[in-house]
Amino acid sequence: MNSRLFNTVFAVTMALAAMAQSGTNSPYSQYGLGALADQSQGFSRGMNGVGLGLRKGNIVNVLNPASYSAIDSLTMIFDAGFSAQATNFKEGGKSLNARNADFEYAVGCFRMMPRVGVSFGILPISNIGYNYTSGTYVDSKTGTIPESYKGSGGLREVFVGVGWRALKPLSIGVNMGYLWGDYNRTASTSSASGINALTKIYTSSVSSYNLSFGLQWQQPLSRKDQLTLGTTVGLGHKLGADAECLLLNTNSSTYVIDTTKFVVSDALKLPMTYSVGLGWNRGEKLFVGADVSLQKWGSIDFPAYDATAKGYSLQSGLLKDRFSCSLGADYVPGNVTSNLIKRTHYRFGVGYASPYYKINGQDGPRELSVSAGFGIPLQKVIWNVRGNMRPVLNISAQWVHAAADGFITENTFRLNLGLTFNERWFAKWRID
Repeated sequence: MNSRLFNTVFAVTMALAAMAQSGTNSPYSQYGLGALADQSQGFSRGMNGVGLGLRKGNIVNVLNPASYSAIDSLTMIFDAGFSAQATNFKEGGKSLNARNADFEYAVGCFRMMPRVGVSFGILPISNIGYNYTSGTYVDSKTGTIPESYKGSGGLREVFVGVGWRALKPLSIGVNMGYLWGDYNRTASTSSASGINALTKIYTSSVSSYNLSFGLQWQQPLSRKDQLTLGTTVGLGHKLGADAECLLLNTNSSTYVIDTTKFVVSDALKLPMTYSVGLGWNRGEKLFVGADVSLQKWGSIDFPAYDATAKGYSLQSGLLKDRFSCSLGADYVPGNVTSNLIKRTHYRFGVGYASPYYKINGQDGPRELSVSAGFGIPLQKVIWNVRGNMRPVLNISAQWVHAAADGFITENTFRLNLGLTFNERWFAKWRID
């Protein structure tokens, strides 16, 4: 037991180091807190992230902490996920491809006492990663001045969650997390005849908490059919992080650098988030779910530099409320005695998400996504009285189309790999 616990802690520690890299190449990650991460696990990725109404004893479903109370009493579950993606960017008849890979999450869950499950792990919140150049035409004498943009960073969360089955149909839960991370964004122009070079460096460092609450109500419809209603609320609050803007103005003739520093205190904030989902189970063979979510970014001011006022301050209207919805299904043709093909989970999902930021007063790109995947037992399935199984490889592919009039169009193909380990840590063995 002690060695297994050590290995689990070691795996989470390694995940902390691996997640230091960025999981995106999108120029849209320069807005707001970056590109918002998908926090679902491998089993849910094939269903396009559906999970608020998903309640099973052999998975770790961090999307709704109320689901932890369904965890099997004899097992310790550990789940880790990786992703690799290729993105095509198109604008004005030009096209560019980019690739990157990322270690995304590591989570675990176990039964602490009757009707109470505990979860822990590390999750991504946002990713920032871009590096590109463009140009602004001045006049026939000066020509076009190159402009370069680059950024890195993002937010991560280490969390502990508790789910309690308060009544037979009702479970409630809470996720409590520690948020940390930073962003480093640079926008610079080259000097030209009579025009100074200007570099703007934006930085901020976050160290705060994250808190969300969940509820699940499971209602039997027949001997085989069950309907689960799931809801979550994410607490919006200030992150206690100062935002800095450093201006470097380089004289094109003397190359003397004039430095100006702006600081906005307590500049960053998380929005209130409201989510609701429904899940329908047809025995152990079929699950169909739908989730909708609303993030109230529109009520949050965000720091920005105003060239006209020559100042750096909190401004309204830069962010907007984000709405997202997903629909997904999971189907298993056979049972424990069937062959591998019939024991495999087959998944499919679709989704839509509106942007949470504006670009020059216009809404950013909307996202349409389609996903499909498999849950493959890695060895002969071992069942106990609660239906738990041994390691499962979750493989899914997702296509995401992000587009808005007048902006870059992104088409991303993402491959997700997740490993779920289900170990009988707490079983009492008897020798005759």
